Amino acid sequence: MGAPDCAPLELHSRATDRATYLQRPDYGRLLDEASANKLAKYKAPSSDAYDLAVVVVDGLSSLAIEQNTLPFLKELFHQLDKTSSPNWNIAPICITQQGRVAIGDDICERLNANCVLVLIGERPGLSSPDSLGLYLTWQGKVGLTDAFRNCISNVRPAGLNYPEAAHKAHYLLTEARNLKLSGVKLKDRSDDNIINHDNEESTLFLTP
Repeated sequence: MGAPDCAPLELHSRATDRATYLQRPDYGRLLDEASANKLAKYKAPSSDAYDLAVVVVDGLSSLAIEQNTLPFLKELFHQLDKTSSPNWNIAPICITQQGRVAIGDDICERLNANCVLVLIGERPGLSSPDSLGLYLTWQGKVGLTDAFRNCISNVRPAGLNYPEAAHKAHYLLTEARNLKLSGVKLKDRSDDNIINHDNEESTLFLTP
């Protein structure tokens, strides 16, 4: 299947406002009580977990989310539909305010999803205020460190374009599902002609 049939879920972190978000990073990594209760209605049964949860987070640049989320997800779902076997069972998309990368782990665990892909606005630079970051984690759960994540950064028309970013994300998602792992043990070989599994370390990026 491609994009989920139901409408996206609107969620919020424990950071009630922007000042709290900046001063208390730990609040941005967890859902508030109302959002946690909302997700409980969509949790997959233990015998039929979602393959993937997609979490869209404002992060440090809401502009990046506004401009890049829809075209990237259209390309990603197209590639998943076209080339993936078996099909992906995708959870409702979660749009989350005042969140950080690790809030995806909280959502992944609450939904009972095998993998989570977080789309987040990266720290704005002088020349790239619209840069979108992608963070993939296999079996995300509260308390995981960045060593368990793979990152694709600078997704935008003037950086890594949508088809290229979707290709990389599709590759990493497929490898994560096949190998049941992510992070330093999952090497991005999406640009190689031949797929080769190994345990070389991947490059880690700082988490917003």
